[in-house]
Amino acid sequence: MRILAACSLGGAGHFRPMEPLLATARHQGNAVLVVGPASLQRMVEEAGYDFEPGGEPPESTIAPIRDRLAQSSPKEASILANRVLFGHHATAALLPAMERSFHEWKPTLVLREVCEYASAAIAHRTRTPVAQVAISRADVEWGSIDVASPALEQHLVGLTEVVRQTPYLTHFPESFDPSLFRYTLRFREQRPNVRPETTDRWRGSTGPKVYVTFGTVLGHMEIATAAYRMVLEAVEGLDINVVMTVGHKFDPTLLGSIPHNVQIESWVEQSELLDDADLVVCHAGSGTMLGALAAGVPLVAVPLFADQFANASQLQVMGAGVAISELDEHAMRSMDTTRLLAREIMRVLNDPRFAVSAKRLADEISEMPAPQEALQLLGRTLQNS
Repeated sequence: MRILAACSLGGAGHFRPMEPLLATARHQGNAVLVVGPASLQRMVEEAGYDFEPGGEPPESTIAPIRDRLAQSSPKEASILANRVLFGHHATAALLPAMERSFHEWKPTLVLREVCEYASAAIAHRTRTPVAQVAISRADVEWGSIDVASPALEQHLVGLTEVVRQTPYLTHFPESFDPSLFRYTLRFREQRPNVRPETTDRWRGSTGPKVYVTFGTVLGHMEIATAAYRMVLEAVEGLDINVVMTVGHKFDPTLLGSIPHNVQIESWVEQSELLDDADLVVCHAGSGTMLGALAAGVPLVAVPLFADQFANASQLQVMGAGVAISELDEHAMRSMDTTRLLAREIMRVLNDPRFAVSAKRLADEISEMPAPQEALQLLGRTLQNS
């Protein structure tokens, strides 16, 4: 089998959800080619996959959209992201490379992350079997298709319904994320049985360990410094040990003085931290949130844009964490917000009910099919559809 994996933009949250399936397919002897924007190349090649670089919207187009996301109403932000950025700009930029890859490589299966639409259009035209891999909750993805629809129909009449009927694979457990997609397959990311030998990220700490990350996108945004400073001021003086990642694009010297209990890193594989972490503070991006829940670690969520608000809300409903929402840059700089964040961090650490709820979700995730089972189920679904 020749599997073409398609990504829309260069963030880790768009590629990582597909990786367990791609690794399994490659282990089974299948050929894998990832097609995506050039900014994804380093991440893909470090993971060991062949990569075909495609076009992406220029930074002069992306930057204004990205900065408006954190300042817009939920409705406006959804239109900016789903219709303008992904549905229109990203799809148009990637189409030439995707056309070329289909013609030259002739895939027998396409796995596309849900925000990538160029491969969906070409796969439908060429009658190539295709499945989509979730990066967020199913209700968010379903609504995003509605919002993106005007742009999708410009690329291919009927593409909206094609995407709706495409088999949908997701990391999310059913109790957290009931799905509207007709063909929904859930799978878990297999955690390694043997932990890798790594540097002691916690510096020998015996106190509570807190992992802080706002993902790979925030570092590009104007609010980044305020968000990171908010956390630093909240944890200063708390009897906890903190590892905080800021991404490769953010300059840590902009943060000023760093509390003695905080270690700043550009990037750390979260699997190196989650087995020992007692708490995760994040923006409720799906990758970080699900990684924490799969490890049974509760969260304090500070949603900033996109699907993070819906994720954070559901996290509270499930009792596996708390959310601090509606923070603009002014609120992040407020002492009231800093004190609130500090209180919520200690509340989640000291109340065992949050950890119990996170462990319950971890148990549910552990019972979901492994990637190899999901690929087998997908094969049968595609044969019967």
